[in-house]
Formats: sequence, C-alpha cells, structure tokens
Amino acid sequence: MGDGQRDLAAIGHPPFAAGRAIGERSRRTFADLLLFGVTVVELGILFRLTPTFAVADWIYVLSSLLVLGIALARRPPAAHDHSLPASAAVVGAYAYPYAQVAYLSWVPGHSAWPAGGLVLLVLGACLSLASLLTLGRCFGVRPAVRGLATGGPYRLVRHPMYLAYVLGDIGYNLQEWNAGTVALVLVGWTCLVYRIRAEERLLAHHPRWPAYASAVRYRLLPGLW
Repeated sequence: MGDGQRDLAAIGHPPFAAGRAIGERSRRTFADLLLFGVTVVELGILFRLTPTFAVADWIYVLSSLLVLGIALARRPPAAHDHSLPASAAVVGAYAYPYAQVAYLSWVPGHSAWPAGGLVLLVLGACLSLASLLTLGRCFGVRPAVRGLATGGPYRLVRHPMYLAYVLGDIGYNLQEWNAGTVALVLVGWTCLVYRIRAEERLLAHHPRWPAYASAVRYRLLPGLW
C-alpha cells in the first residue's frame, strides 16, 4: 500500500470512511443480536429445566430481561478483542454451567450443604444483578471497552459479576456435586481468569483506569487476587 492511499484513509476519504463505518455498524449489530438471541435461549432453557422457581431463579430472570434491553441499547465499543483465545474463553464461560446440569443428569452427584448452597446462589444472583445495573449499557460478554464502571459493587472488586459467578458455582456444587462438576467448574474459572486479563489489557488504555486500579486493588477475590 502506498503512502497516498494511507493518507486518504487517514483523513477519512468518503469511500474508506463509509466502508469502515458500515463494517463497524454491522459487527456491532451482529454482536448485539447475538447477545439478545443467546439470552433468549438461556431464558428458554431455564424455564424448561426449572419446575419450581426459587428466589435466585427469579433474580436471574430479571437480570436476563435487563440484558435483553441492554443488547438493544448498549453503546458501541471503543476497543474489543476478537481473538480466538478470547472467543474460546467466552464460549467456555457460557457453556460450563449448562455442562454441569447435563453431566448431573447422566452421573448423579452428592449433596454437601444444600442450605449453604442456596444462600450462596441467592447472594451470587443479587451481586450479578447489582453489577449489571451498575454497568448498564457498558455490559458485554466479549472483552471490550464501552466505558468504566466504578460505583456500586465495583468499589469492592474490579470484576464483581465474575465474583457472582464464582459464588453461584460454589453454591450449586454445595447442593449437588461430583468429580465431573468440579472439573467443569475449574475449566469455567480458567475461562473467567482469561477474560479478566483480556478485559484489563483493553481497559488499561482507558484514561481513568490507572486511578481506578490503584483504588480497587483486587480483581476478583477481596484480599487475595
């Protein structure tokens, strides 16, 4: 590519600028529709597999309805990570909870502490909803920069929604677990850790990130990491 062609693109020559704008708009639309569609499927699975709804289930339904609205109104990302490892981590993080349910239908598990598990499930659901309300239109599943949330549960740790997932995983396994579900949780948590690192690589370019990261030292587990 010659210098002249680079200059045309740099100054926003109409054909180049229009092409880039259409491409970015198409990618955003596909990502938003994909989030909307996946959330609808998740709700369908929840209603199909849950005979009686408990408190945590209703909070999850409320969170999913909120995600449906966000998917149609969220802001476009200033930066995003479409790499294969990031995509694999997103798919793994979405899939492992359902893989646990499927595995337990094939290999029955053991009950550890159902009452404690229920408490953690409710706490995780509440933390997830609070995190989602704080994020608002900044929410997304792929590592991206749509803004920087610093209030609410984001004053506790940098990634409270992932902490909510961890609490929910522990609670679910306290209710019923086996070696297979523990292995799946470890795979899922590996995906979460990768997503955290990928997101922070992008957020490091946000002008307010250094001050926020200095004020909120822990990524996921208060006092540990």
